[in-house]
Amino acid sequence: MDKRTQELNTIMTEDRPYQRLSDLILEALTLSLEQKDVVISDILSRALEMSITRNAGGRDFIERRDLSQDVESALEKLYALKREAKGRD
Repeated sequence: MDKRTQELNTIMTEDRPYQRLSDLILEALTLSLEQKDVVISDILSRALEMSITRNAGGRDFIERRDLSQDVESALEKLYALKREAKGRD
């Protein structure tokens, strides 16, 4: 096992506030927004949506959860970043 893999294993096993995959994706989305990376942010927003809604559904499924304020804030920043990028084209 190389050094980077060991570092990643250490990070993944340390106590951290992340309980779900969506928490990690939101953290990555926040970082990509800070870096103003529209493409990666868009991909991560779709991954976040998929991770939040997976295992949900079915014919009579009704979504009862609200998005957290952190998720809503990140998505608002993404929409603003997309508008800003579009204005530069």
